[in-house]
Parts: sequence; structure tokens; C-alpha cells
Amino acid sequence: MTGDDRPVVRLDGVAVVRDGVALLDDITWTVGAGERWALLGPNGSGKTTLLRVVGAGLWPTRGTVEILGEVLGRVDMRELRRRITVVSASVGRSLRPAQPALDVVLTGRHAALETWWHEYTDADRARAGALLDDAGFGGDPFAARAFGLLSEGERQQVLLARALMGDPELILMDEPAAGLDLGAREGLLARLAALAVDPAVPPMVLVTHHLEEIPPGVSHAALLRRGSLVAVGPIDEVLTDDSVSEAFGVQVSVERRGGRWSARAQD
Repeated sequence: MTGDDRPVVRLDGVAVVRDGVALLDDITWTVGAGERWALLGPNGSGKTTLLRVVGAGLWPTRGTVEILGEVLGRVDMRELRRRITVVSASVGRSLRPAQPALDVVLTGRHAALETWWHEYTDADRARAGALLDDAGFGGDPFAARAFGLLSEGERQQVLLARALMGDPELILMDEPAAGLDLGAREGLLARLAALAVDPAVPPMVLVTHHLEEIPPGVSHAALLRRGSLVAVGPIDEVLTDDSVSEAFGVQVSVERRGGRWSARAQD
């Protein structure tokens, strides 16, 4: 476990180079306990690569990576990954579509893909049901519905409940609102906003292309462009017209209203 004053994530001079191309270049970044981060940038900027490094799923070419008090190269990566949960489309594709929604949530208890790999108690099942209730999808009919038959928005809510089921020490989310319609997106953002203000929820890092997909309660932001950090820090200091314009390569005006962010091209 990390101490209260120890960074949850600390990257120093991190680079990831593949075939002579720097996917990440000289990334120095710290995530503190209790912080909620949005990681933004255009396609190909290195967001997902950075998230894989932070999730102990990708070894950097150079630099120091410390996650949850452990330094990569001095820790069993498999054990470290059990302390981190990832919400992404790839996780959803790995799950058997016929599994009931409740069973999908249960698999998060041991970061498994099937419930038959482990034994679960009545308390586990009650907790999984409560997590679905918190997301607004509780009750027997929904809990028994096959994961593959859920809408995209419902699947994302189930995956988020699954992530919380394992009591992670760090939550990483790779574009959880991608492909959702307006109603599903707003429902997911409302759930994320509730988690962001809950002190019992561990630090979160959310990857997105769109400022509109940042839930209220996110405290910090990092902007990436071509594998390098453009700006990093408290969200009000990072999401400025100049910084967002530099990151995305287009002149935009940034606005914050009612705790929600938006950006549009300047006239």
C-alpha cells in the first residue's frame, strides 16, 4: 500500500520507442493520492500508450516508473497489476457475451474473465448487486441479462461496476464514453462525477479526446501531443485556450459551465 503522502504514480523521463519512433518522449508526471485526472490529446498523441505504462502493462524504453510505491523492474508485474483496474473496450471484448451482468461484475473481484475460476460468497454477490444499484441498473431482470445483449451504455456501466468490485488502488479508464449516445454518455458521466467526489474511491485517470467527456470532480489534467506533455497540473490551469489549441493543433475557445468543460473552434 502507498503512504498518504507518497505519489500513486510517478514517471520520470519516461520514453517508449518502437521501430525508431517515440510513442512517448521524456514524460515526467505525478499522480497524487485522491487525485482525479483527465488525460487528453488527439489521435496518436500517446494517451493509450501512457495508460498502458501506468497500468503496468507496457515496459518503457527508458525512464523510471513508480506505481503504488513499487518501481518497475523491482516488482512482480503480475502482482502489481492486481492492484490496478482498467476500464476499456478491450476488457469488454474479452468477456463472454452470454454471461449475466451480475456475473460480469463478480469477475472483477479477482480480475477474472469467468466466475467459475473462483468461489464467491453471498456477501460478494450482494456487493455486486449494490454496485449495479449504485449505477442505476439494479434488480433481478437486469442482473440476469446477458452482457452481450446490453446496450453500449449499459455495458460501460457494468464494466465500471466490475472495476470497483475488486477494491483497486488505482482506476484507469480508456475512453469510457466513446461511441455512447447522448443519454448514455450523460448517465455515465453522472456516475463518474459521483465517484470523483467520493473520498473512498481510489485515484482515477480518464483518457478522452473530448473536453465534453470530462465529468465534474476531475481535479487535474494532462495534455499530450506527439508523445510529449504540452501541459500538466490542476485542471483550471491546464485547460486554457492556448494549451488546448497547442495540443490539438487547432485554435479553440475553452469554456467551463456548471462544472462541465467544452471547446469549439474559434471563428
